[in-house]
Amino acid sequence: MPDALLTSSEVARLLGVTPGSVKRWADAGLLHCLRTAGRHRRFRADEVERFRGARSDRIAPSAAAWVARLLEEGEVQALQAQLLAERARLGSWWRVAESLGPVLAELGRCWEAGTLTVLEEHLASERLARALARCAESLPVRPGAPRLLLATAEEEKHTLGLSLVELAVREWGWPTLWAGRDTPLPEVVAHVVGGGVEAVAVSASALCDPERLRTQAEGLAAICRAGEVALAFGGSGAWPDELPHGRRMTGFEELRAWLADVERGLTKGGR
Repeated sequence: MPDALLTSSEVARLLGVTPGSVKRWADAGLLHCLRTAGRHRRFRADEVERFRGARSDRIAPSAAAWVARLLEEGEVQALQAQLLAERARLGSWWRVAESLGPVLAELGRCWEAGTLTVLEEHLASERLARALARCAESLPVRPGAPRLLLATAEEEKHTLGLSLVELAVREWGWPTLWAGRDTPLPEVVAHVVGGGVEAVAVSASALCDPERLRTQAEGLAAICRAGEVALAFGGSGAWPDELPHGRRMTGFEELRAWLADVERGLTKGGR
């Protein structure tokens, strides 16, 4: 019956998710709802069917399917709904971030193979970045949690990896400061010296020159160690194996362990 009104629990049963997921989608404006006099959410059956048709969280989308979706013209909210569906399927944002690693690799592969133009690659990356940012911004920050500065290596143009890191970090409850792409190292150093953050995460892709990465890593490590600021290096870039300070990240589970270690160090009075 198209005009039937359903509760959050009834919609959750239809979609195979928790009522909390339904409420998040409704509050984000992704699934239209009505409000009763008592402010309870109610959903039209036809709206739920439309939403169910747009999502496909029962089967993990392939990297190629994700790239195809990123190339579709449409509202960022639709892509955000897909990410929320993945969150419901996988159970956490850090697992969503981990699952999107192959998508970033596929984007790069398609560009290198010439199946995507530069403009198409930029549009797809921008759509994903905006959707990830919307998801990250919806996550609450814990009062008093450490502040993390997100930056890329000098001459690094790609920031999607940092967007995935931000999603996992915000899920942990930390506030993030976004330095963005091609960040001049002296400016990162100045911010660290000024006491603006408790931790720094730097990302680099395989396109970065290994020798330049070594020089940057050594310089930033010296400043962070002197200021007792935690430091992490990530991405596919050739960071040096031996670091005087900081930790090399190879996955999001390791990132979560680092976040926990940083908090324990702060509690004990060190980093």
